[in-house]
Amino acid sequence: MAMRLEAAGRPLQQVWRERRPVPGPGEVGLRVLACGVCRTDLHLADGDLPLPGHPVVPGHEIVGRVEALGEGVTGFALGERVGVPWLGWTCGECTHCRAGRENLCERARFTGWQIDGGYAGHALADARYVFRLPERYSDEQAAPLLCAGLIGYRAYVMAGESPRLGLYGFGAAAHLIAQVAVARGREVHAFTRPGDAAAQALARSLGVAWAGGSDEAPRAPLDAALIFAPVGALVPAALRAVQPGGTVVCAGIHMSDIPSFPYALLWGERRIVSVANLTRADGDAFMALAAALPLQVHATRYALAEANRALADLREGHLAGAAVLVP
Repeated sequence: MAMRLEAAGRPLQQVWRERRPVPGPGEVGLRVLACGVCRTDLHLADGDLPLPGHPVVPGHEIVGRVEALGEGVTGFALGERVGVPWLGWTCGECTHCRAGRENLCERARFTGWQIDGGYAGHALADARYVFRLPERYSDEQAAPLLCAGLIGYRAYVMAGESPRLGLYGFGAAAHLIAQVAVARGREVHAFTRPGDAAAQALARSLGVAWAGGSDEAPRAPLDAALIFAPVGALVPAALRAVQPGGTVVCAGIHMSDIPSFPYALLWGERRIVSVANLTRADGDAFMALAAALPLQVHATRYALAEANRALADLREGHLAGAAVLVP
């Protein structure tokens, strides 16, 4: 069974496959154990990202058990638990790929977008983009690590050595990377939807120094800010919050238009940068970190058939932490 998106703006449809997908050369066949629900899935369902010209099974935070190996695949054992992220295939030949910047490959294909994803009982993945997962996490806990964790980590690294860090949008990614930052001695400020007491309480429980609405100013100037909410108006707000020399990192694949703002907000060698996808090196580094640093993963479980409800809860801001589908 799979939950398939056939047109933007319409609910996912429950479909039954006649047979399990068979891995081709270089692919791994997986029995899906859990799949995280990411805001990018919501952007696809709502039409912010275009459909690839055919119906698609969303989901790119896949935890699965290896059940078949395609021709030429080595290094994985049948029955092994692995994870599949957003970046699902790259050419390996372009300038970006050869330079280790495969996240910028112009021919890249993405899990749950151009490649059917994990809102299903079974899935296929390019063996090059399959990660081993820390054993300390259950299937439901491991799923959010594969995008919320990985993209959050890449954004965190791009912020550099920032003693005082702001996180805008305290959802799946921020609640994980806040723990990494706190463990490394950073002072973390969490900015949520105005009035979101549940998200602010979660942030405080994870050790942040301050939590409040995105319409509030931090108690002291920030060295860097990571924006996880897809709200362009947060960019000038974050620029106001960071001190000269500070960095604002936009961590989403989609964001509403950034409104005009006075040059004075950018002046003082402030920077705005974006995060695009991930690399395998990011995956290896973050999974090693997650194995060493026990992260509290707050996940709400939904049955696979409840995918539309999970997306609606995410859209309406009813989740604290992550949502995970379990077949």
